[in-house]
Amino acid sequence: MSNVKRRTVVIGGGITGVTTAYYLQKEAREKGISLACTLIESSNHLGGKIQTAERDGFVVEKGPDSFLERKRSASRLATEVGLGDKLVNNSTGQSFVQVKGNLHPMPGGSIMGIPTQIAPFVTTGLFSPFGKIRAAADFVLPKSKVVGDQSLGQFFRRRLGDEVVENLIEPLLSGIYAGDIDKLSLLSTFPQFYQVEQKHGSLIVGMKSMTPRKAKNAEKGKAKGMFLTVSTGLQSLVEAVEEKLDTGSVLKNTSVIKLEKVNDEYIVHLSNGEQIIADTVVLTTPHEITQNILADYSFFDQFKNMPSTSVATVALAFPQSAINKDIDGTGFVVSRNSDYTITACTWTHKKWPHTTPKGKILLRCYVGRAGDEAIVDQTDDEIIKVVLEDLNKTMNITSDPEFSIITRWKKSMPQYTVGHKERVENVKEVMEKELPGVFLAGSSFEGLGIPDCIDQGEEAVKKVLEYIQTHSKELVEVN
Repeated sequence: MSNVKRRTVVIGGGITGVTTAYYLQKEAREKGISLACTLIESSNHLGGKIQTAERDGFVVEKGPDSFLERKRSASRLATEVGLGDKLVNNSTGQSFVQVKGNLHPMPGGSIMGIPTQIAPFVTTGLFSPFGKIRAAADFVLPKSKVVGDQSLGQFFRRRLGDEVVENLIEPLLSGIYAGDIDKLSLLSTFPQFYQVEQKHGSLIVGMKSMTPRKAKNAEKGKAKGMFLTVSTGLQSLVEAVEEKLDTGSVLKNTSVIKLEKVNDEYIVHLSNGEQIIADTVVLTTPHEITQNILADYSFFDQFKNMPSTSVATVALAFPQSAINKDIDGTGFVVSRNSDYTITACTWTHKKWPHTTPKGKILLRCYVGRAGDEAIVDQTDDEIIKVVLEDLNKTMNITSDPEFSIITRWKKSMPQYTVGHKERVENVKEVMEKELPGVFLAGSSFEGLGIPDCIDQGEEAVKKVLEYIQTHSKELVEVN
């Protein structure tokens, strides 16, 4: 490889960008690659939506609160930066679905709303007898003949019927994406369900066959939780990674105005009037910002109309005595068929006991979803009033919260609508030709969760190093 020092600029300091910079610098050190990596972030902190507040002994997540343990990249990163002993699993317990004013236990054995055990599904009050019979049609319906993408709603309604979709699957899946299940892309969100259907001819049969035996036999409340978090707060993960970055390699409070290609290099124009010359660039910004940075290139226009949903998290702290009607469980999601503004509530003191001092209660509620975002723009007092009214339909809260933390995330949940996967592939293919050495990653493209974003960062690192190595060989051959 050429001894000429290469420069990579990573734009966007969310978890994807932080991960990209960390692994790129690490790989360069370990492999003796002459490479400088600069991370640019427009705000005064790294981590994007990963933010933790500590108050009066509480640990309150303002954004995501955990990640799936089976997706190894996040726990591996935490261990690498010295937080392995801080990783904790969630406590398991009964979760519920709020439908038409009634709190129903989540049917045992359901995986993302798909039943794998017959008895809990037959006895649940979530569905009418007709709804249960309609869902049983999954056993005999032929495989989907749809070629290409389809919406989650279209896929699940065909297999299991409207009642199961609206009262169970939709509250669960829209809770993850804050989206409209009838517009969200199957292939970009849960392609495994399509694969299961194609292989087994039945979602129920297929998901049952994939359920680990120990999970089938686990007693409620005693099984190991499937989620992990960091006991000191997820923000401490970002801070630990930041500490590992090369001194002087992070520019905060600095925006990128545009990216300009000049011969085989890129000029990164900054908001402070300065410029950085780079050999490679990784764009990890939300698609709206990426659109502005690449405004001179029409190929990105197909993301111009990609929607994003605004949401807010509402954390409420109480003394234990304030809850007269305690419910044995970890929280509930809300069906659109209920007269509720909140979309879900986590009893955080039960699900994550480390977050809450003894004798206290921490509730974390969510508001805002596709088609119902106005609440996010209300004042703090108005949001708290609405949230407490909803909670009191279930919990009978007798006093005001000791404190509350409301965090608004405007246009923060990118919507992977039908055809999203193909659009991403098309843009990346054009970029490879028109902007070689520029790579896309982040929550707007191939996964919203923390591990998904970390995976995209690691993949971007591979592409950067491959490009630099190939380009260096070409320069050597020319000389």
